[in-house]
Amino acid sequence: MDGFINAVSACAVLLLLMSVGYLMGRAGWMTAKEKKFLSKYIVNIAVPCNCVVGLLNNLSHDDLIQAGIQVVAGILGVAATLLLSAGVAFLLRLPRERMGVFVAMAGFSNTLFIGIPVSTHLFGEVCMPYVMLYYLANTIFVQSVGILIIERSGTRKEAGRGVAGFFKDVFTKPPILGVLGTILLLILDLRPPEILMQFADYISGSVSPMALIYCGFIVYEVGLKNLRLMPGLPVMLILRLAVAPVVCMVFCMLFGVTGLARDVFLVESALPVVTQVTVLAGAYGADEKYAATGACLSIFGCCISLPILMLLIS
Repeated sequence: MDGFINAVSACAVLLLLMSVGYLMGRAGWMTAKEKKFLSKYIVNIAVPCNCVVGLLNNLSHDDLIQAGIQVVAGILGVAATLLLSAGVAFLLRLPRERMGVFVAMAGFSNTLFIGIPVSTHLFGEVCMPYVMLYYLANTIFVQSVGILIIERSGTRKEAGRGVAGFFKDVFTKPPILGVLGTILLLILDLRPPEILMQFADYISGSVSPMALIYCGFIVYEVGLKNLRLMPGLPVMLILRLAVAPVVCMVFCMLFGVTGLARDVFLVESALPVVTQVTVLAGAYGADEKYAATGACLSIFGCCISLPILMLLIS
């Protein structure tokens, strides 16, 4: 029962912190301008610092081979979930502007804005290496398959990025650079000066509250009264919150991922819709309202499914 109680506590904290962002939006203290600042600060500064502290403090040179196996398990789990979601979307005969959005919502979890605060609350800072390894597996698909399928669902097309464009998009992102740079330090068995580690530690402490305030403002933007189960969304929620962790569990078993790494991967795979789906839907002319509604509903749905998942894990 400890895992269940911790998950209920994590969801309560999640909702309380999100309510700050929601209420700040209602009071007019936070607008789209502040939302943009929060997003840039979290992704470009706070999360990379979090990567450095979490990986260097909890992984060693000898752990790298196992970490590589875990990333492969995560990649294959995300790929299998995407294929399953695409098959379900085809069977549901969704309109074109919702087809790619549905697949992306069901296939990709919110490993940063929700994943970091939830996982650290459940498992402590020791979980950070596994959070970042799963983030690496997840974001590779978000930046490639995610963009492609949402673009094809939209009305605004862009010139193909090609292989070079894909690698540029993925490997210029500060969180990924933070992961790769820290892994290089582990390979070389090096560590930054302690003053830099202290700086990174202070900055990384702001990730969880800032990320959840950001998510709360998104709920305010959508509007609680506008949250309703549009066609396909109930199935999407089942895939995102219930089926995805089952798929992840299968690949963890196949690759021998056990213990804390497995538990963190299961939680990360069962989190709400990644925020970027809504952004991409708006950018490419897909159904942005459908994406935003699905993302918000998945946040509230996670507060029910996560405690059940933790009870099963326990």
